[in-house]
Amino acid sequence: MKRLLEVREFDIISGNSVFRDDPAVRYCEFFESLKKFALESSSRNSGSDVLGFMKLGLRRDIGEFISVRNYVGVIRLGNGCQVQILPKIDCGSAEEPAGVSAKRVFLKMLKCLKDFPGKRLSEASLSADRLDLWEIFIRMFLEETAKLARQGLKSAYIEKQENISVYRGKLLANHNIRHNAAHKERFFMAFDEYQLNRPENRLLKSALLRLLRLTSSYDTAKEIRKLLTAFELVDPSRNFARDFSGVSLDRHTSAYEAPLKWARVFLQNRSFSPFSGSENSLSLLFPMEKIFEACVAANLKRIGAAYDLKISVQDRGCYLFDRLNGEDCRKFALRPDIVLTRTSGTGDRRPVRIIIDTKWKRLTGDRSKNYGISQADMYQMFAYAQKYETPEIWLVYPRSRDLPGSGAITFESAGAAGNTSCAVSVFPVDLTRIAASLEELIARIGERSARRS
Repeated sequence: MKRLLEVREFDIISGNSVFRDDPAVRYCEFFESLKKFALESSSRNSGSDVLGFMKLGLRRDIGEFISVRNYVGVIRLGNGCQVQILPKIDCGSAEEPAGVSAKRVFLKMLKCLKDFPGKRLSEASLSADRLDLWEIFIRMFLEETAKLARQGLKSAYIEKQENISVYRGKLLANHNIRHNAAHKERFFMAFDEYQLNRPENRLLKSALLRLLRLTSSYDTAKEIRKLLTAFELVDPSRNFARDFSGVSLDRHTSAYEAPLKWARVFLQNRSFSPFSGSENSLSLLFPMEKIFEACVAANLKRIGAAYDLKISVQDRGCYLFDRLNGEDCRKFALRPDIVLTRTSGTGDRRPVRIIIDTKWKRLTGDRSKNYGISQADMYQMFAYAQKYETPEIWLVYPRSRDLPGSGAITFESAGAAGNTSCAVSVFPVDLTRIAASLEELIARIGERSARRS
């Protein structure tokens, strides 16, 4: 049985063997196990939109099917089978298959996510062309743990209670009477001992031991065994929850933060998304909407300094309403993804603000259907334009082959005097060269501003 299934967002997965060689439907030999995971996740994570992520359906021409959307990552089932979900982006070339290219782009984008613990890793160390996502995430954990081991594991004073032959620490009178009534040469003592066997090290050793059993890569297993030598004097954790509650991170133990984030994932099945696995399964899933927003924002911050632009992410300066029943009361906060403020200018002219909002959605070339742009998104952009007093809004989407030409689309709203009061422009960003693509966006904004002045 094939134990790894690679799919893209919105692909249809079926357990019907008729579709074994059908490119339009992805055949899955372990379909029933995947279906069970979806149903168990739904009942376990009642507060999250699990069924929105994994849509279970029935079609006459296919039968039962599962469709995944908006979340990307890996699901490892209890039987060892994996589903690798990659973003639906247009990439790939004759030199590199589309799947490898999509995986490489995804990992590069993932580093922009705020709390992701694998930001410092180089692309070469991840071997995206050879390893699946599960093994890549294990490598990320090993890299962080190896860096910690090179710096040296931290010791701490650990309280111990033992029946010993020397008087050391504090005598536990009740225990001493119970155990040493006939052994006056012994003392039941409580004392502190400076050792490596602290909660942080126990958790990391337990994570390494678990991954040694789960990995299918010889090189990864070899690296784990090498790292375990640094933990020889450390016991595996016997109670994960208790040890995680005992973790102490300060300036002396800050190097433990990233490895422990990974350890929590592997030991307690705590994903970086609302979807968690069961005792026998594990999901590492990431919301593409947030990853795309973080990636665009991070690159714009790097580019903006050279263009004298101030970048504000998730700006909180405006509300849709400023009064309630005649009283000053701000309601319904507006949170545009990115606000650009051009700080240069002459005289006392107010700085120009430009709104950029990211949308993780594939556009189409159908003008009659507004290129796939939703009406709700346009209502949202119009509210931004009015409250931020800006005539210019940019909607950033991932580039799609379905959108012909350069994707130069601008919707304009005429004011009472007939002039343009609001313009919403669409910019499809090329994720394979995102920095250069966003440079083009800044150039277009500059051209638009020059024409307006």
